[in-house]
Amino acid sequence: MHIKILTRPMQLLIALLGLTLLNPACAELKSGEIAPDFTLPDQTGQATRLSDYRGNWIVLYFYPKNDTPGCTTEACSFRDNINRLIQQDATILGVSIDSVASHEAFTRKYKLPFKLLADAEASVAAQYGALLNLGIVRFAKRHSFIIDPQGRLAKIYRNVDPDKHVAEVLNDLQRLQARGAD
Repeated sequence: MHIKILTRPMQLLIALLGLTLLNPACAELKSGEIAPDFTLPDQTGQATRLSDYRGNWIVLYFYPKNDTPGCTTEACSFRDNINRLIQQDATILGVSIDSVASHEAFTRKYKLPFKLLADAEASVAAQYGALLNLGIVRFAKRHSFIIDPQGRLAKIYRNVDPDKHVAEVLNDLQRLQARGAD
């Protein structure tokens, strides 16, 4: 009788594949679909509902963790370009699974002039296909969405480079808004 024993790394790989293949949250959202609505607390604890922003362009960006290098770069780039984003009628909403207190400290430390939303249960990140859940470790993936004034997903970014992302968003906002004016 021959018994094959799986090594720990093989067991982890099989578990990860199972999480990815069997997780209904892995369904990808598509441009043109209505953005899933949600309510989350911001860095002050105030409830923020996505649908309250209907009529506005929204940049909804998910990021892994406050105070990490890439996340700080991305947040500060949104901060540094906030006037250009406002001129393009865009509201910025950042989302991670960090706590309200962590968001408050991150916002204060870097003087961020936009809302950071605490998705502590990771349900919104999962809904947007932006959750990496490895069982004992989970975090939001670096994904972003431009949502048009009608609440539709106008642009989806699945591969975000924090150094270049805000420039991409500004260009895409301009292009999408010009298309809507035609």
